[in-house]
Amino acid sequence: MSADKPDHPDPVGAHPVRRPDGAHGHSHGGLEGGWAVWLAHPVLRVVLLLVVLAGVSTLLGVVALWPDGTGRAEALDRADSIGLTSQRIGAEVAEVSDAPCSYSTEERPQYCRTIAVRPDDGPDEGNVIGLGEFNLSQSARPPTVEAGDRVMVGYEESTDTYFYADRDRRRSLLVLGAVFAGVVIALGRGRGVLALVAMAVTGAVLVAFVAPSVLDGNDPVLVAVVAASAVAFVSLYLTHGVSPTTTVALAGTLLALLLTLGVTSLFFALVQFSGLGTEEALTLPAVVEGIDLPGLLLGGAMLGALGALDDVTVTQVATVAELHARNPALGFGELLGSGVRVGREHIASTVNTLLLAYAGASMPLLLLFAVANQSLATIANAELIAVEIVRTLCGSIGLVAAVPLTTALAAILLGTGGVAPTGNADWDDFAPDGELEL
Repeated sequence: MSADKPDHPDPVGAHPVRRPDGAHGHSHGGLEGGWAVWLAHPVLRVVLLLVVLAGVSTLLGVVALWPDGTGRAEALDRADSIGLTSQRIGAEVAEVSDAPCSYSTEERPQYCRTIAVRPDDGPDEGNVIGLGEFNLSQSARPPTVEAGDRVMVGYEESTDTYFYADRDRRRSLLVLGAVFAGVVIALGRGRGVLALVAMAVTGAVLVAFVAPSVLDGNDPVLVAVVAASAVAFVSLYLTHGVSPTTTVALAGTLLALLLTLGVTSLFFALVQFSGLGTEEALTLPAVVEGIDLPGLLLGGAMLGALGALDDVTVTQVATVAELHARNPALGFGELLGSGVRVGREHIASTVNTLLLAYAGASMPLLLLFAVANQSLATIANAELIAVEIVRTLCGSIGLVAAVPLTTALAAILLGTGGVAPTGNADWDDFAPDGELEL
């Protein structure tokens, strides 16, 4: 490579690149040369077109499916009419006492726990209110609280009664959230702040778009796919910046998500889930008229798969980018082979992580099945277990597919189209200075 040729672009980040003659140059975020490769390579042109179409379709989908709130209002009315809703109020425990129940007799003595609280809000704010009696011999687990503890109480306006609902964990959760944010920012600095913002955006999409849109009667699978695509666009570009390498990760994520949707839809149809495997699913039809419970399961599987997919795709792009940054002379085949080898290790641990995550969330259920004296095949056939099996295996298929897809695209971007220098030049002549940044 002669000294009068322009610097070879650096799609990974804005790093100085040494020419063989010792001259230095800077790429501007890797965008100029990197996007030029996108436009020059036929495969990348098609992928870029698909990403643009996916972005436009996602935007149109969000607009078309945006909830107007009527479905949620109707669901609230139905829930209220059948007694499923009540006001929740924070309160401080004023007094706890264990004594004979009001209905205890000498022949059949029974002991009850009575709890008095001071509500923070509502018609009896600041007053001491009794929550009734908890039979110590009959209650599965009476509340174990002490004076000064924070609890949540329910208030039924129609009967003007209070009842114990749960412990008040809001302050502890806020402390944990602050610690988590501090750890992320301490390690990731500016990138960590962007990751937290992306996380907040994801939560907002789930709360403000997904749930209300499904309650409005929209297809839960379509809503979940649009939401997953929107989250992928926002979180990846917000966290990692608008760059060719980030677009590679996004393209790999969307392609793997599409494959996961196809495989999961096929097997959901084969196993014919009813969607009634949980207590919540049994309650939903009474609250939301015409709810598509199997579709709701499939939509949830798509959102769950996205969380692991973007982790895999970003890691694969970062791996290929790091390999290219350390030795820009590596071509497409070498980058692809090395990236896939790293991806195999990542997939092996990620698949096991998915299984443990699902199993860990269902520990009480696992214990119940363990004492059911049934064969493993019979237990796996139960819908509640079968749903998690299908989610895990179909999601894992998408994860496995994401590795070669994303790695190949990244290798095309960084290892061909004139990005990497060729010939027998010494590696040190092309090693980028500075810190790699995806």
